[in-house]
Amino acid sequence: MLQLSFGHKGWETAILDVFRDAFTASEGADEGLVIRALVKDLMATTPEDDLFAYVAFESDTVQGCIFFSRLNYDEDPRRVFLLSPVAVRSDRQKAGIGQKLITFGLKDLRQRRIDFAVTYGDPAYYCKVGFQPISEEIAQPPLPLSQPHGWLGQSLSGSEVTPIAGPSRCVSAFNRPELW
Repeated sequence: MLQLSFGHKGWETAILDVFRDAFTASEGADEGLVIRALVKDLMATTPEDDLFAYVAFESDTVQGCIFFSRLNYDEDPRRVFLLSPVAVRSDRQKAGIGQKLITFGLKDLRQRRIDFAVTYGDPAYYCKVGFQPISEEIAQPPLPLSQPHGWLGQSLSGSEVTPIAGPSRCVSAFNRPELW
């Protein structure tokens, strides 16, 4: 039976394998290694208060994992987190595991009083869990976007989406132009 949990401690090696294998299957071996390195860096260098991980597992085997990391907007008091990356084992994709993890994570962020979540990906997928296309005027990304149509967000506080003031800063693992 699929179980969802908060935190990556003790799961690090399995999480790295899931990300490498999932991205290798969908994007090729080079991308699998890039995303594995990103996840390793994210887990190793991001302060605990700036990173939330959610893991799906069955019988002590990781089936998928997602991360939310803090985006700082120094000119705005709202708390904003970036959903990225997301991976589900290749042999378990299309079973709703990713959507369950994202829904679980968003619920936890609401309980933690996080105001807004953004992600950068396929609108057709992320709109299924409440994300909507946003402009860079609503929430400025930390680096220039190569695919602006993939910039998505949602209010977690129940309030209307209004522009978030100022430029943003991401955690160090994401501070690489090639990721954006």
